[in-house]
Amino acid sequence: MSFSEHLSPLAGRIVFAWFFLAQVFDYGGDWENTLTLLAFRGVPGGAFLLAVVLLLLTMGAISLIFGFHTRYGALILFVVTVIATVSLHDYWRIADSTQRAADFQHFISNVAIAGGLLLLVGMGPGPIAVDNVKGAPKRKA
Repeated sequence: MSFSEHLSPLAGRIVFAWFFLAQVFDYGGDWENTLTLLAFRGVPGGAFLLAVVLLLLTMGAISLIFGFHTRYGALILFVVTVIATVSLHDYWRIADSTQRAADFQHFISNVAIAGGLLLLVGMGPGPIAVDNVKGAPKRKA
């Protein structure tokens, strides 16, 4: 296994985790405005739902950083990303073409992120991960 094949999965997991932790700090740090946005979009139970999502994003990101139950962490992040993307970036309902194009960019970026998370679900964490420590239970192929 080459040097890049050894380190690339770790670097990729850290970049994903950085993205999701930045979202946690962004939305959690601007709690009131985030709740206002959720209410504007018609999301019920905004405060509870936001707290749950921030917890899931944090747990998923930590999972990716350490490579601990990476497939599950990536799956959680995938599900949250898809639900948020479809419910909060429904660009097809926006009449103004400029706003629709901007929201489409958010939508398609999130779809790409979801695709990368599916790669982690399917391929696992790579060689540098807690999941690969000797004595850890191995997943059957």
